[in-house]
Amino acid sequence: MKANESSITSLVSAFGRAYHSKYDTPKIFDDFLAEHLISPQEFADIRGNMIQGIQFFNTDIAQKLQNDPDEILKWIIQVQLSPTPLARAAYCEEVLLNEARLGLEQYVVLGAGLDTFAFRHPDLRERLEIFEADYPATQEFKKKRLEQASLEIPSHLHFAAMDFTKEFSYQKLFDEGFNNDDKTFFSLLGVSYYLTKDENASLIQRIFEEVPSGSSIVLDYADEKLFTEKGMYNRVENMVKMVAAGGEPMKSCFSYQEIEDMLEKSGLLIYEHLSPAMIQERYFRDRTDYLSAFETIHYVHAVKK
Repeated sequence: MKANESSITSLVSAFGRAYHSKYDTPKIFDDFLAEHLISPQEFADIRGNMIQGIQFFNTDIAQKLQNDPDEILKWIIQVQLSPTPLARAAYCEEVLLNEARLGLEQYVVLGAGLDTFAFRHPDLRERLEIFEADYPATQEFKKKRLEQASLEIPSHLHFAAMDFTKEFSYQKLFDEGFNNDDKTFFSLLGVSYYLTKDENASLIQRIFEEVPSGSSIVLDYADEKLFTEKGMYNRVENMVKMVAAGGEPMKSCFSYQEIEDMLEKSGLLIYEHLSPAMIQERYFRDRTDYLSAFETIHYVHAVKK
């Protein structure tokens, strides 16, 4: 991923969170700081590009809503863009905050982008060290955005620059004060799809080589129907086509047994698994808008034995 592509990816993700925080009710995940990391011009540009792209997503909706650009934007964001990022972030932070109540000392965000957790939970500053692992260019981009938003980087937030999908570096974490004797929680969201099965297995094994029993991870993965399921409004098929056209094709999907076996080989046990139906019930029940759980996407919380 090039520096500029990394910036665009993190901006679009922040745009989705900002839109949800500003316009959607009820909130699945309220990232009320996301909008402060996007300039008004960028917000307008992303909005315009999405509205113009409606023909790609659904020609019938494009025709039906041709005179209502705000509704087109809402449709694209709520149907295609936001369901998985919002719900997996909500789930991950639920697990994380529960772990923190139980005495967790370290949190590693793999692929942090413009994540704002450290800033939304100042109450954890004295209890939780947070390490963000991401591309060097993405981290520099984020630091500039934080400065422009007058958000001072707190002392418990550390940046470990690395492409962890190629080489997960504990040394980079150690350089930032990471202690491998402390129980650690990892988040790995929106990553597994873009790695092969072997790359996923290798990454998980490396992550858990040097942390103690009780350390855990939340990750999302696509099930074995990823490349055959069309989904509501063809949104699963659209997602697969869209990322492939953008140069980052999806490479892997797993049965539950394959995920369980992969984690077991790294000494992990699945503590909780959420299927699409369970995600729908937990985060999208009784909504009256377009938001619903994405087909084929599952969440897992796994713990080191």
